[in-house]
Amino acid sequence: MKVIICGAGQVGWQIARHLSGEKNDVTVVDSNPELVRRATDTLDVQGVTGYASYPDVLERAGARDADMLIAATHSDEVNMVTCEVAYALFNIPRKIARLRAQNYLDSGYSDLFSSKHVAIDVVISPEREVAEAALQRLAAPSAFDTESFMGGRAQLLGIALEEDCPVLNTPLRQLSDLFSTLRAIVVGVRREDRLFAPDPEDQLFADDQIYVFTQTEDVNRTLEIFGKTTKKQERIVIVGGGNVGLAVARALEQRTDRVRVKMIERDREVAERAADALQRTIVLNGDGMDSDLLAEADVDRADAVLVVTDDDKTNLLVAVRAKAEGCPMAIALVNDPTLVPLMAPLDIDAYINPRATTVSSILRHIRHGRVRAIYSIGDAEAEVIEAQVLSTSPLAGSLIRDIAFPDGVLVGLILRGDKMLKPTGTLRIEDGDVIALFALAKDVPEVERLLQVTVDFF
Repeated sequence: MKVIICGAGQVGWQIARHLSGEKNDVTVVDSNPELVRRATDTLDVQGVTGYASYPDVLERAGARDADMLIAATHSDEVNMVTCEVAYALFNIPRKIARLRAQNYLDSGYSDLFSSKHVAIDVVISPEREVAEAALQRLAAPSAFDTESFMGGRAQLLGIALEEDCPVLNTPLRQLSDLFSTLRAIVVGVRREDRLFAPDPEDQLFADDQIYVFTQTEDVNRTLEIFGKTTKKQERIVIVGGGNVGLAVARALEQRTDRVRVKMIERDREVAERAADALQRTIVLNGDGMDSDLLAEADVDRADAVLVVTDDDKTNLLVAVRAKAEGCPMAIALVNDPTLVPLMAPLDIDAYINPRATTVSSILRHIRHGRVRAIYSIGDAEAEVIEAQVLSTSPLAGSLIRDIAFPDGVLVGLILRGDKMLKPTGTLRIEDGDVIALFALAKDVPEVERLLQVTVDFF
């Protein structure tokens, strides 16, 4: 597949890294020659320096025979014009654009993005993706990472194991015997900075970080088995009243269970806009680092604080201050992945990486076969892929134990009709099943081969 990626920032670079590693023909376009040089020096990609919306630049990038264009520059307007030029002049079949401004995404203007107007096939909104990720973190407060699959019926949980975990030093194979009715499976383990897919005989140890796939109804029980207490989130303090904080507050207001939300926003104009848009949320204007303001927001009585300003260091410091003031749980928005190792020493419970959520959203629309969802783990170290098995796939009709999965691949759960199935060696995968797979980055191409379908299905 020939792909043009416009924008060589963090998101564009990560997408290029994924696709070039899977032997696609990738060209990166950016007006900053340093970013283009970084991409061509570190990845197997071609680079073009120039403005992505200029027709001659796209032509130099190979637009005349490209299969897909991904517009991920820092400007919404450049992304939209780039897709329009790609459609009008070069007839590129598939065009994906990242758009930040929520005004473009209002449901009343849904007809804006079509071949008749602005020719964009898929719109990715980082703010909406991050807001959804924040809500999922709040739904599973004892997990440092979480993602929803299979229409919300399954969850991937990232759990940090401590000394009091009751199943330490127990072979994973025995967990199935001890908890036979639990539809959960450990698909990934991070130990001493190394992420791997465990074998049935592997044991878990304190300080391991594990990724568990489980049915949504079993989330609380799964957390308890791995030594985590579950508590209903009734009081939330949000620091940051921009698009992400506003979207989270709105979603919390719409819940049937009564959740009390207070918001702190430093910019007075942004705070007033948030107060006008929200109904039950109390909005305070001031600095989230101010202990007096945190006290006014009753952070010591809150179940969780969610810090989502546009500055990573501010988010970390406010999260630490909120914990020091008595809040039991802190979630911070962190764009820079090099700051993630600081989470544990700073006692920050969970984080949200906007880049990872955006990359996952874009990859979802790129993969071969009937891929329905995809989630990037860590610094693009692994992926969880949800896909439908079609009759042309090598998986269809095979027992799980007979499928030549690479060592870095494990099956999480299988959805057959309305029934969730826990994977066992004797389970036969059928045409139409929806399967969730954990795959280390190096094994993703082989997973794609196993999921691939004939051209008739595209």
